[in-house]
Amino acid sequence: MYFMSKFIGKLTLTAVAAVLTFPSLAEEKAAGVEEVRKNLGTTLPGLEVGEVAPAPVPGLYEVVVGDTVVYATSDGRYLFQGSLLDLVEQKNLTEPRTNEIKAEAVAKVGEDNMVIFGPKDAKHTVTVFSDIDCGYCRKLHNEMDTYSEAGIRIRYLFYPRAGVNSESYQKAVSVWCADDRNKAMTTAKLGQPIENKECDNPVQNHMELGQSVGVTGTPALVLENGKLIPGYVPANRLSAIIDQELNP
Repeated sequence: MYFMSKFIGKLTLTAVAAVLTFPSLAEEKAAGVEEVRKNLGTTLPGLEVGEVAPAPVPGLYEVVVGDTVVYATSDGRYLFQGSLLDLVEQKNLTEPRTNEIKAEAVAKVGEDNMVIFGPKDAKHTVTVFSDIDCGYCRKLHNEMDTYSEAGIRIRYLFYPRAGVNSESYQKAVSVWCADDRNKAMTTAKLGQPIENKECDNPVQNHMELGQSVGVTGTPALVLENGKLIPGYVPANRLSAIIDQELNP
């Protein structure tokens, strides 16, 4: 009995020592993340790597590069860009993370750098990349009351499609520099002339952000979860899309 007790005691101490020295799951994940960073830095020097995290698929890591999600193996040898699909669950595993990145990028702009229509306590907020001279952008703006009635607050970012120094770009700058930006925006959207003004403005920054999040035309709507919806969407339909996206 004494021998058995002593033997069991040794086994217990050995087990405890193993637990104390065996790396935790969190430590293993952290080591894997650092390995990915190191190896990508070697194989792709100059690549600006953002967040790195284990992907849902064993052996793959999710890597954020700018506003894009890519996947890499821990040794940095294999990398691919595209949507990772779970065929059993029938889910796109990449899209939610990409949307999250877009939402974070839009939030960083700050509402002080936007032109906003609707109460702050509205049920939902939609950020719209808009060109003052775009026909469907004007249609959306002309229905602003309908969006407000649907509980949707609109935050405008400027996206003059003709580019910097175009007439549309100058109109956007003039709206921003106006004493009453909301009034100037509405006047310009009606196709009426507004006073030509110059001042420090965020228009070019808005355009660069739009390009980075995938805007290819206007209007382009970004929901609170970061999902990008191209084109004009009437208030009732937009409300239904929001409910479906935020309450799946």
